Amino acid sequence: MIKTTTTAAAPAAILYIPLSVVLSASALADDLRAPEDVLQELIDNNESAYLTQSEQNIMMMPDNAALWTAEEGKALFEEARGPNNKSLETCDLGKGPGVVEGVYVELPRFFDDTGRVMDLESRLAYCMTSIQGFSPEDPEVKQRHGSDSDMMKLQTYIASRSSGLPWNPPMDHPLEQAMRDAGEVLFYRRAGTSDFSCATCHSNTGKRIRASVLPNINEPHEWTKAISWPAYRVGHQQVRSSHHRIRGCYWQMRQPQSIPGSDAAIALMSYWTDAARGEPAILPDKKR
Repeated sequence: MIKTTTTAAAPAAILYIPLSVVLSASALADDLRAPEDVLQELIDNNESAYLTQSEQNIMMMPDNAALWTAEEGKALFEEARGPNNKSLETCDLGKGPGVVEGVYVELPRFFDDTGRVMDLESRLAYCMTSIQGFSPEDPEVKQRHGSDSDMMKLQTYIASRSSGLPWNPPMDHPLEQAMRDAGEVLFYRRAGTSDFSCATCHSNTGKRIRASVLPNINEPHEWTKAISWPAYRVGHQQVRSSHHRIRGCYWQMRQPQSIPGSDAAIALMSYWTDAARGEPAILPDKKR
């Protein structure tokens, strides 16, 4: 929240301007909707302990610190950088070079130039190396976690350009269908020392981990919030990505860590995005 003082006519008064108002001109346009409005509509239309479990977060959504991260990502996207001194404005994220509006809700998807199904993180890494000339070991590409990383800034900006749009991952290519199906197997596959799967926590209503109510994948109005990453995690004081969430879940299940950009990680994202198909994305979200 930004604090400003009024004019001399009322020197003692203080105005508080939500970040969403300050950033609205560049953050929202056309069919995009403020994430707090998307969440409130879901709450109004559905009874869900998961959606309403954090009153403080709901109140603070207009002041989501991830909005600043998205603004920094926009500047990075347009800046000429790397050994090739190129911007990312020729990067094709699925709708043509430089197009960011609506691309996130249609990922993961198959890309002809790589012959792979890719999520946003792996596609950005590809564009940063192939277009800008960065090495995979350069911090601009390799550092993936935290609000200060270039990758997190770029992901948050691109994702924000799909706020309020329905999840609609393409299933036209055989590999897109295969990845989605593989992700379903992974979601329900029990493994590890605790014999847990993703479904152990996310296939029934009313389950909790300590004080946290868990989302049910069979309730699309809950699942859309569950997969709305990037999001600012209040407990971490950082913006986190989809893969960071997967990594955290696998750690809680006491299973080996997920590898960013791996077929397994992308398959899981393909399945969970398909499970929220048609529901509006809340981007960027704010989570506990």
